[in-house]
Amino acid sequence: MDTDLMQVLYLSEIYKLLGDKTRLTIMALLQVQSFCVRDLVEILQTSQPSVSQHLAKLKTHGLVKEKRKGPWVYYSLNTECPPVIRQILQHLPDVSPIVKVKQDAAAHSLR
Repeated sequence: MDTDLMQVLYLSEIYKLLGDKTRLTIMALLQVQSFCVRDLVEILQTSQPSVSQHLAKLKTHGLVKEKRKGPWVYYSLNTECPPVIRQILQHLPDVSPIVKVKQDAAAHSLR
């Protein structure tokens, strides 16, 4: 198969993958810090199976990686992703205020 055609097919898959608002939001959140599924469920206000499926798709395409810490699995961006992915991520809005609100709420509940 022609290299250019393979690139078009790859980009088509990536754009379909990131065309989902939940997966794109997860990618934006993971630019701020690593999260476990439980945290993403809370932030996104969706179900655990839904978040897990989205993360599995992102992981299958090599966009996220996971790291086990005790009983928890934390997901982060794969820093070795192709340049096209990094370019897309540069255009995502800064969601760090959302993360800060979540962290502040968690700290407040520990008091």
